[in-house]
Amino acid sequence: MARKQDSRNVSRRDVLLGTSTTVMAGLLTGTGSKTARAEPTSPGAAGGHPAVGPGSLVTRQTLDADVVVAGGGMAGVCAALAAARHGASVVLIQDRPVLGGNASSEVRMHIVGADGGGLSGQTDTRETGIIEELRLTEAVSNPQRSASMLDLVLYDAVRREPNITLLLDTHCVGVQMASPQHITAALASRHGTEDLFTIQGKVFLDCTGDGRLGVEAGADFRMGREAQSEYSESLAPPQADNKVLGSTLLFITRQHDRPMPFQPPPWIRRFPNCQDLPHRSHGGWEYGYWWVEWGGELDTIKDNERIRQELMAAALGVWDHIKNSGHHPKSENWALEWLGFLPGKRESRRFLGDYVLREQDCKAGERFEDGVAFGGWPIDLHPPEGIYSPERPAIQIRIPLYNIPYRCLYSRNVANLMFAGRNISASHVAFGSTRVMATCAVMGQAVGTAAAMCAHRGCLPRELGRDAIGDLQQLLLKDDAYILGISNRDPLDLARKARVRASSETADGAASQVINGIHRRVNDQTNRWVSDPAHSGPHWIELQFPEPQRIREVHLVFDTGLQRHLTLSHSDGHTARMVRAAQPETVRDYELSALDGSTARTVATVEGNYQRKRIHTFEPLTAGGIRLTIKATQGDPSARVFEIRAYA
Repeated sequence: MARKQDSRNVSRRDVLLGTSTTVMAGLLTGTGSKTARAEPTSPGAAGGHPAVGPGSLVTRQTLDADVVVAGGGMAGVCAALAAARHGASVVLIQDRPVLGGNASSEVRMHIVGADGGGLSGQTDTRETGIIEELRLTEAVSNPQRSASMLDLVLYDAVRREPNITLLLDTHCVGVQMASPQHITAALASRHGTEDLFTIQGKVFLDCTGDGRLGVEAGADFRMGREAQSEYSESLAPPQADNKVLGSTLLFITRQHDRPMPFQPPPWIRRFPNCQDLPHRSHGGWEYGYWWVEWGGELDTIKDNERIRQELMAAALGVWDHIKNSGHHPKSENWALEWLGFLPGKRESRRFLGDYVLREQDCKAGERFEDGVAFGGWPIDLHPPEGIYSPERPAIQIRIPLYNIPYRCLYSRNVANLMFAGRNISASHVAFGSTRVMATCAVMGQAVGTAAAMCAHRGCLPRELGRDAIGDLQQLLLKDDAYILGISNRDPLDLARKARVRASSETADGAASQVINGIHRRVNDQTNRWVSDPAHSGPHWIELQFPEPQRIREVHLVFDTGLQRHLTLSHSDGHTARMVRAAQPETVRDYELSALDGSTARTVATVEGNYQRKRIHTFEPLTAGGIRLTIKATQGDPSARVFEIRAYA
């Protein structure tokens, strides 16, 4: 059993400096709080990397960037892409050989988010922005459902951005600080090339999950579960403790045309009967089981190797039960195809920002005024004992969509540190909803965008939130993110004042909705133009400006079926709910024209589109309006467009 700890707020710097004497005494004696533990002092504490001997082959490198992102999971990838696309120079540090974190080929968990919350009604719940772009690309390029193809999609997206320097197989090992509140550089090590990096930056984003960069900088954090009394959360335990959600190892199997025996190693865990796996359905075999979970009573960072070994024993024990117990004879022709060796980690450190998201916020569908992302996955809590618990493997409380406030995404005590992913400022209960990867991705886009704004404006994250939260929200909407209760108010968007007409429209798909400022269905408001499928001529929609305008850029947002799931999954049942190709609602071939009186000048012609968001930039010209002519869709009989914007 793990030693008990309370869940108090403690700064790691206090522990290292000995200012929190009660906590330090407990650490030295093996009792008391483990909320902030005395890990090795950062190499940056002495001003740089450890000394290197004269015969060493290690090379020191210094890099400079506006934004430094540590962690290449879905949060870190989206953060790096967002910052780079807004003109910031970015260094992305990833400690694995591939990007994607728990979605990568090393773990193979499918990306879920608010669209998995089971919400009733007609609101589109799938996340948009960068994560939608990546999902659409993967669905089109990977009909074979190869795990490595998702790795490639993410790698290609990052490689295509000239503003990103990608450091794979590189570990953040420390920081340099100008003061206790300000990071000047991240220190990183890449053993494979014998390189030590000093990465100087203006804003630092911790998307590592475990919070390695932030904890090295002394950012306040916590681990474990808060007591019910701390935030008045009904789902919290009566007393605070150090327990977390455990980790999981997945496996993949394949059916063959002949019997495939399985001889297990001697160290597996045995489950002779189905009753030994209570409440844990195991009737489908192609894709392992998220409930092969363990480690929630341990330190999921320091005890990760022990957790890996136990999970391998448990996962192979489950497969041995299926193959050899005699209770599942139809498994005779099935065989293991792949077994994960990297635990898919759910929970470890959670940083503390200016606000801590809590259970009540999620249940109430809170629309924070400083919202910059949204969630909606159920509050999903698991027994810390994992697979060995006689309880059900999860308690899921369905909730409405809710905004995630910007104040949860930057450190309360390190001025230029932001974070996104499972380490944001949230209680353990609220974390049960925010931790899933699509939600982490939209938070990543938010902090990446904010970091670029901070770098360009010369301000700190808290100052940006105080003085320019509206600017940040509008920029996120422009990039196809969604924030509850926020619509397009961009004063530079010329389309907002245009008169709209179309070749045809349906009763619930008025053409005028392309400039109403909302680009997804919300309840009974469709917020999109839908052409009448019975219309015989070409489908077109046209915007006429009150007076001629100088324009050089047009933004289009198409329908990509946000009411459906879309992700790479190795579960046949989950995949059956998707369209693993271009989405049929999407406009495929189209022509964009600038209007000048009775003449139309083509500025863009596109064939084979499958993306939701398209931006067309051209030489500036004066136009009285713009026309979008739809020549074909990916299958739907109607043309569907959510939004059109125009910029000088």
